[in-house]
Amino acid sequence: MSARIVLLVTSPRLPAGLLTAGAWDVVRAAPVLTGTESELTTAIRAAGAEVRVLDGPAVPALLDAVAEHGTVVWLAGPAGDETLARELGLRLAREPGLAELELMYGSWDPPGARLLDAVAVLDRLLSPGGDPWKRAQTHRSLAVFLLEECYEAYDAISAGDTDALREELGDVLLQVVLHARLAEELPEGERWNVDDVAGGLVDKMIRRNPHVFAGAEAGTLDEITASWERIKQAEKARDSVLDGIAMSQPALALAAKILERAARAHLTVPLPPPQAQPDPEATLGASLLATVAQARQAGLDPETALRRATLAHAAAIRAAEPPSTTPA
Repeated sequence: MSARIVLLVTSPRLPAGLLTAGAWDVVRAAPVLTGTESELTTAIRAAGAEVRVLDGPAVPALLDAVAEHGTVVWLAGPAGDETLARELGLRLAREPGLAELELMYGSWDPPGARLLDAVAVLDRLLSPGGDPWKRAQTHRSLAVFLLEECYEAYDAISAGDTDALREELGDVLLQVVLHARLAEELPEGERWNVDDVAGGLVDKMIRRNPHVFAGAEAGTLDEITASWERIKQAEKARDSVLDGIAMSQPALALAAKILERAARAHLTVPLPPPQAQPDPEATLGASLLATVAQARQAGLDPETALRRATLAHAAAIRAAEPPSTTPA
């Protein structure tokens, strides 16, 4: 068997020692060298393998070890030790008879691994010595930013710009993780963290999708939606069909949502007649509510319709503006 140097790369986001069977085979069968002590070196030693931490240059030590043992493992650091890999690769390219260089992944980042990085970064920013601005915020002071980021994500969706959407969703995620980190500072008995947020989401999705997780009949999309609503109603034990509606959302969207909930509950409540209202503002409000009801009957979203018309009018205003002039 030819001499080989195995660059063993592992995920820093997984528990130390959680390696593939192939990785465990190679670290048990060959000398392991690395540049620094870590939880992984401790785990490998605990499994009966030897790990030597180098004080000096790594490349000469690796070449000496491979000449003596035939195979040697370099345990890469969290960043992958790219400089060492490049230097070693160039050396072996100049002297091809020394050894073969093999890259082995002992573990991979699981899906969602960078979410752990996001949590770690926000923890650093909100801990003592972190960012003073973020440490000074509260749930209330950040509320407007949460709305703004959601609107910007909505704009990206409306524009069909998926690259912008990826960035804007990152800003929405920032708000989620930031609020969760702030909640860790609440008084004892009130505090919660990002795992509580994620855990609540997971539990809710499993409960409300029995056709996926509990072997229930899937049925039609309407039946799945009706099942979701039944489960949700049983969970919430609400007194009104309107409970749970976000009353701070834009007025047109709010009106459409309230009318939708009433229709779903088969409640028929007459709309306020505009001509019977006591003042111009109430008359206008009743007229707008009637327009929203007409839009729903036509299968249209009044919020989207008004936004589209407004943006078209904004474009017309821009086109009508005189060209700007700048002094020479």
